[in-house]
Amino acid sequence: MKIPENKLLRRILVVLAATILVVWFYPHQSSHKFIYEQGRPWNYTQLIAPFDIPIHPDSLTVQAIRDTLDAKFVPIYTYNPLVLDSIIDELPASPGHNYSTRLASLLRKAYEGGVVEPSAMALVREGKLPKMRVLERNILSETSTEGLITPREIYLHLDSAITDGGLRKYFASADLHNLLRANLVFSPDENKRHYDNEYQTLTADRGVILQGQAIINKGDIISAQDFTNLRTYEELLDSRLHHEKQSNLLTWLGQFLFVGILFGLLLGYLYLFATDIYANFRAVVFIYTLVIVFFLFTALLNVFIPGGVYIVPMTIVPILVLVFFDSRTALFVATASVMLIAPITSFALEYIMLQFCASATAVYSLRDLSRRSQLLRTAGTVAVAYLLSYISLELLMNGSLDGWTWRMPAFLGANALMVSMAYILMFAVERTFGFVSTVTLVELSDSNQPLLRELSDKCPGTFQHSMSVSNLASDAARAMGANEQLVRAGALYHDIGKMNNPAFFTENQHGVNPHDALPPEQSARIVIGHVTDGVKLADKAGLPSVIKNFIREHHGAGKAKYFYFAACKNAPEGQEPDPTPYTYPGPNPQSRETSLLMMADAVEAASRSLKDYSRESIAGLVDKIVDGQIADGLHSSSTLEFRDVQIIKEAFVKRLMTMYHTRISYPDGK
Repeated sequence: MKIPENKLLRRILVVLAATILVVWFYPHQSSHKFIYEQGRPWNYTQLIAPFDIPIHPDSLTVQAIRDTLDAKFVPIYTYNPLVLDSIIDELPASPGHNYSTRLASLLRKAYEGGVVEPSAMALVREGKLPKMRVLERNILSETSTEGLITPREIYLHLDSAITDGGLRKYFASADLHNLLRANLVFSPDENKRHYDNEYQTLTADRGVILQGQAIINKGDIISAQDFTNLRTYEELLDSRLHHEKQSNLLTWLGQFLFVGILFGLLLGYLYLFATDIYANFRAVVFIYTLVIVFFLFTALLNVFIPGGVYIVPMTIVPILVLVFFDSRTALFVATASVMLIAPITSFALEYIMLQFCASATAVYSLRDLSRRSQLLRTAGTVAVAYLLSYISLELLMNGSLDGWTWRMPAFLGANALMVSMAYILMFAVERTFGFVSTVTLVELSDSNQPLLRELSDKCPGTFQHSMSVSNLASDAARAMGANEQLVRAGALYHDIGKMNNPAFFTENQHGVNPHDALPPEQSARIVIGHVTDGVKLADKAGLPSVIKNFIREHHGAGKAKYFYFAACKNAPEGQEPDPTPYTYPGPNPQSRETSLLMMADAVEAASRSLKDYSRESIAGLVDKIVDGQIADGLHSSSTLEFRDVQIIKEAFVKRLMTMYHTRISYPDGK
């Protein structure tokens, strides 16, 4: 098939734009970056240290050290001996008496066990501060908190212990409750400094991986320590690359080539094996848009949720392509999408295996979507496919199910449940790109649809004719491999324009023909008008454009021959009437399906006038009508092939013989 250069250029531009968009959002990691998870096998070759790498304790060990340190760390309180001296200095003088000396002696005795703030005493009483470390003149000593007292308790003790009248009067005038202060004070700075020193000591490096030693071997299960070593290696390598100002240009180039090759292969497939899709620019844009949207959604989810790529329902991609096109294209597009996303996952082989099995299962189980319940069945089969594939991969990589966790099956189960979202997305695609799904066609073919019910009420003869044409055309569509459901729906609606003037069409007349009182040109205008009237009714009812194509094209640019021949008879001898008023507006059929309907419409109408329903008579009628349409050039714009014509004729003959089969005559009763 030779494609015009402008069409080819447009498709190449789509591929180029899609490639640039995907590469722009691709994770731009340098070539030294690896994708790995703790507890899973190391899928790369043996990794050799290119330089000395310190062995930091792993995260679990560090957390355990911190928990232990938090539990065993003894708080530090600074001892200030000058506090008591300053309090004694602030006592009022007692001339002629030794009250100040006696009160100072009592204070020194009370302060011997240590005085703390009420907040510290509350911790002691709750059992949360059994010990403390006292820092005095840069010497740190640990002591019990028994015997500690608060300034208020000292005041109350002295108030009850002093019985001498003169001393008591002096005590009351000294205003001690405002002078007493703690001499053991919690020191946040000292506590933080000592805590950090102890933490650094406990979390010191465990050794060094020397240059040339193996960091990890292929197939090893990544332990917590291995994970920490790999992170340390990447951080050191990043630091070196940053200082050396190395560019990521080659990484970008590799990603551009990778994505471009995938998208180019997809376009090549459409060109070679799906020419109908390739010729439809909207279909090409839809497929690339679908792949890009799911890639962007997956990449975004992978950033915020570890393993989030497994939640994205990738099986929706082949389902949507299958609904609007075919299963082979659906499987190819799904494979391209999975290959595009695999490099950003932790385990590319695992992801490809899981998604390919699920996509293939979805395509095999669905085949032809015509009911919503089929999506529920597909969701169940996809869930089973995910589970079996995951179990097989666990056994393949680990040799057992000892490392089994329900996290991944839960992700995959949620993924399978979201397959039902395809039903909602179908309608969004139909509105955006103008496609029509089989589900919509099935719904449109329901005789309870308002437009068909109205046709049945106003034009019962036309409705029966449409039903017969629908059966006749769908038989031929099935035989030739055309879209059977599309033909069935198009046939039911092709004559809805007759509702505006039902009595002017033979199948709705009951002995009176209003055309007898009209000139041929006016009659032709009324009959031909049912095409434009039908399109207006279809627009008002919101019918899809593919259905409106059947209304426009079922007569093509042919003539209303009955009235044209009548005009020829009435014309003066030697003159021929202008054929324009007797010609349908067209266009001629543009697809196999609309060509098929044109043939079925004419054959079904003509078959009603047959007097002999033998095979020879029916076959002769079919040949005459179909060959006449082809000779008139009415199917020259269609994609119909010669072999299709023969298949159509044979299907018509079989169906008409069934419709008009003779029955035995029953004898009258005695």
